[in-house]
Amino acid sequence: MKQLLDKHKILTLVLAGVAGGVASLGGYMVVASNQATSIEAKQNASGQLARYASLNSNPAFDFTGVSEIANPAVVHIKSTISGASMGDGSRQQQMPMDPFEFFRGGPGMEFQQQGPRQSSGSGVILSDDGYVVTNNHVVEGASKIEVVLNDKRTYVAELVGTDPNTDIALLRIGEKDLPFLKLGNSDEVKVGQWVVAVGNPFNLNSTVTLGIVSAMGRNIDLIRSKGNKYAIENFIQTDAAINPGNSGGALVNTAGELIGINTAIASETGSYAGYGFAVPVNLVKKVVNDIMKYGKVQRALLGVSIQEISQELADAQGLKDLKGVYVAEVVENGAGEKAGIKKGDVILKVAGIEVNSSSRLQEEVGKYRPGDKVMITIRRKNAEMELEATLLNAEGKTKLEVAETEVSDAYQGMKMDNVTREEKVALGVKSGVKVGAIDKGLFKEAGIPVGFVITHINNEPVYSAKGAVSLLKSLSGAITIEGYTADKKERVFAVKLPRKD
Repeated sequence: MKQLLDKHKILTLVLAGVAGGVASLGGYMVVASNQATSIEAKQNASGQLARYASLNSNPAFDFTGVSEIANPAVVHIKSTISGASMGDGSRQQQMPMDPFEFFRGGPGMEFQQQGPRQSSGSGVILSDDGYVVTNNHVVEGASKIEVVLNDKRTYVAELVGTDPNTDIALLRIGEKDLPFLKLGNSDEVKVGQWVVAVGNPFNLNSTVTLGIVSAMGRNIDLIRSKGNKYAIENFIQTDAAINPGNSGGALVNTAGELIGINTAIASETGSYAGYGFAVPVNLVKKVVNDIMKYGKVQRALLGVSIQEISQELADAQGLKDLKGVYVAEVVENGAGEKAGIKKGDVILKVAGIEVNSSSRLQEEVGKYRPGDKVMITIRRKNAEMELEATLLNAEGKTKLEVAETEVSDAYQGMKMDNVTREEKVALGVKSGVKVGAIDKGLFKEAGIPVGFVITHINNEPVYSAKGAVSLLKSLSGAITIEGYTADKKERVFAVKLPRKD
């Protein structure tokens, strides 16, 4: 009997030890996830990657596993642009159609009227704590951004930052334990491999289409045509069917990994015509991590004007083959000149990666930050050499720039907090911010109490504390503030703001 009791004690201790180890591991992963400073670190610290364990990267024409991984991590994005014109019929007749307009639900996907305009797109969850990547053109100019999850939960998103030069934007929603897509490696993507596109075309949520990679390194001069001087276009081209509303959605390989963000289509009608284009995920990683760390993208420049090498150029300049890109000009005091690059050189590699097109060179340099040292392989008069370049920013400096301090959540002594979904449901409202504290000042004098939920300022709905502060700062003179008290009574307060000089 004593032996049985001893065995029971030992078993109890073993089980307790295992349970304690599991609890410790779980606690470690929570702490590690919260402390991570890059998207890759956040993903590695999360337990969500266990979802990939049973996925075969070489399926026998069965893509259900990939779909089950990708669908929950792709969201529907609804952007509201206040006071914008809806356009007119004449624009709809223009050919070719603007790929951006149709991808986000442009003409034909919007009501033709004056007033707030709504557009639709897609996004991809990158971390379990709510970071979502999409296209800049999906949310550009939006006064309100809603993120709708695969299970229909809806959130008003915070715009963390944007990069028009790559057409990437980063959002964040207030939720935890979200499914995300594991980041792949777009440098390993090959023409002809199977890919899956996931998005919300025509507001049809969670649509999955199948295709192959049709081409790599496509430069369709789309982003630069929008006036972005330092645009980077080195798109992955796919024939997976994508349509209006797919913009910002996922391009996924058969291992369930994100390899690109769907951005544009080549079409004269705005609907699927065989080709779509995605921003490579390796470039997306760099942009997202910059926005997370600095609030803006740190654009590195080599300081050279480059030219594609054609047979005619090779013959005229006496080049031995068509590999690399030709240096047409070197910027004075730029990174290239300081490294020893000269006009007439041919750049063959950046950090060991071959660059045989202008777009590929721009993408590779775009993965680095000002101040980074990069080995550039060049050919000069049939002799190859390696030069170390210290990349610079547009001002010719190595200094990293941090975005201006975020808008405060307080104004004139009134601090505001975002309202939870539960609080909105309890009050029966769709928007609002809660007054967290009030110091002496005009809002306290107006009688606004702590705990008051502000739904409208001067008849404009408010969705976030920062948005409310921005709106208040734009106003002057007499205004109205509408909302509900803690006991659910509707109130309207008149406040006289300082007049602007």
